[in-house]
Amino acid sequence: MGDPGTTSGLENVVVADTVLSRLDPTAGKLWVRGVLLPELVERHGYEGAIALLWDGFAGTGSTRATVEAQLGQARQAAYARISSWRAGARPQDLQTAVRSYLAALPQKSSPADIVGALAVGVPSLVRVLAGRSPVPPDPALATAVDVLRMLHDESPDPLRAQALDTYFTAMIDSGLGPSAFAARVIASTRASLGSAVLGAWCAFTGPLHGGAPGPTLDLLDELAAAGDLDAAIERKLRAGERLMGFGHRVFRGNDPRVAAMRGVLDRMGPAADKLAFARKVEERVAAVVDRVKPGRRLPANVEISAALLLDAVGVPRDAFTAVFAIARAPSWIAHALEQQQTGRMFRPASRYVGPPVG
Repeated sequence: MGDPGTTSGLENVVVADTVLSRLDPTAGKLWVRGVLLPELVERHGYEGAIALLWDGFAGTGSTRATVEAQLGQARQAAYARISSWRAGARPQDLQTAVRSYLAALPQKSSPADIVGALAVGVPSLVRVLAGRSPVPPDPALATAVDVLRMLHDESPDPLRAQALDTYFTAMIDSGLGPSAFAARVIASTRASLGSAVLGAWCAFTGPLHGGAPGPTLDLLDELAAAGDLDAAIERKLRAGERLMGFGHRVFRGNDPRVAAMRGVLDRMGPAADKLAFARKVEERVAAVVDRVKPGRRLPANVEISAALLLDAVGVPRDAFTAVFAIARAPSWIAHALEQQQTGRMFRPASRYVGPPVG
C-alpha cells in the first residue's frame, strides 16, 4: 500500500480490483471491459458500452438494442413523475436542481431507471430553469438523439447526434476517479444505487473533476479576446492561476478520448474553426511553459475537446457538468454494483498528526 507519508491523494494506492476498465497512460490507451476505446465508439456506442459495463452486474446478455429500449422506457417513466419535481426546480441553480432530482429518485430504482431519469431530467431541468416547458421523451430514440431533441425541442441534425453519442461513449468510464470511488464507498455500506449515484454526482461537480469543461471554454474565450496569446498565458502562469483544460493526473497529453471527439469535431463547420484555435492555444501554452517554467509539462487534457463538442451540439455552458453526468452515470452504477459483490465495506485508516496525546 506504500508508505503513509507518500499517499497524498491516494496516488498509486490500489483500493479495488475491477473488470470494468483499464488505463495505460504511457501508451495512451483505454479499454472498457476489454474493448479498446476507438472500437467502443465506432462499434458499440453509448448503449452498447452500457451493455458491456453492466454485464454480470445488472443482468446478462444485454445488447445495444435492449439497453436502448430499457433506457427509452425509463425516460418515459421518469417524465411521468415530472410534477413531483418540476415546481421545486425553478429557484435553484442547475447543479442544485440535479442534486435534488437525484435525491428524489425512488429508493429501489434500477440501473436503467437511474440513467433514464438523468437523461430526461437534465434537459428538462435546463429548460425549466430557463423558463421553458420540458419536452416529453421519445422512448423509440437512442439516448443521445433524445437528449438533444428534449433540450432543443426539435429533431437534431444527425451529425450533432453522432457527436453527442461519441462524447457519451468516450467519456463513459476512465478508471477509478473521485466520483467512481465515491460511488464505491457508498455502495460498500449497502446503501441504495440511487444513493451511490447521488454521492458520485456531488463529487463530480467539483471544478477539478466533472466541473472542468465549462471553465475550460471560459479560458479559451478569454484567450481569444486577449490578442497576444503568449502574454496572456504568461500572466496566468506567473500569477499561479490554473489553466483549465491543461494537465491531467493520469494521461499526459495522449488521452485516447481526445482523438475520438476531435474526429467528429473536424466535420462540424464552426466547431472545426474553434478546434483550430484550441490547437493553437495548446501550442502556445507548451511554448510559454517551456520558457517560463523549464522542465515542466502542461499538456492539454480531454476537457478542451469535451467542452468544444458540448458547445457545438448546443449544450448551454452551465449544463456541461450535468450532461457529462449522463455519460458517466452508467459507470458509477457499474462500480457500485461491482463493489457490492465484494461484500466488504471500505474502512481505511488515517494517520494522526495532531497535538501530542498521552
